[in-house]
Amino acid sequence: MSDGLTVRESTRDVRGTVDALRDALVRRKVEIFAVIDHAAGAASVGLELDPEVVVIFGNPAVGTRLMQADPHAGIDLPLRMLIWRQQGVTWIAYEDPHALADRFALHDSSATLDAMGHLLESLAVEAASA
Repeated sequence: MSDGLTVRESTRDVRGTVDALRDALVRRKVEIFAVIDHAAGAASVGLELDPEVVVIFGNPAVGTRLMQADPHAGIDLPLRMLIWRQQGVTWIAYEDPHALADRFALHDSSATLDAMGHLLESLAVEAASA
């Protein structure tokens, strides 16, 4: 982990990792708000970028409580994961939710941040493992 960012190598390609992440979210009934394909965006303006996708997801019942504690937390919510390919290796990354407590007034939300951290880790493991 570096600067709150947790990075894990995936045994799948980018598309397979994204699909596995989406399946894991659906099974857990976690809402998927957006899937952003950065490589497709680059291609749309004539630029090249290795596969890179951000999946944005969350549970409004959980995130809202954090934003009620400090509205500034909304800049980092909902949760997101980045999946990309670099030098032939697929990676999946997410930010440790406890970093939110360091940036915002969320020190009384440690149980919620713990639960979010456990969710992110289990999602990353599931998405990255074939």
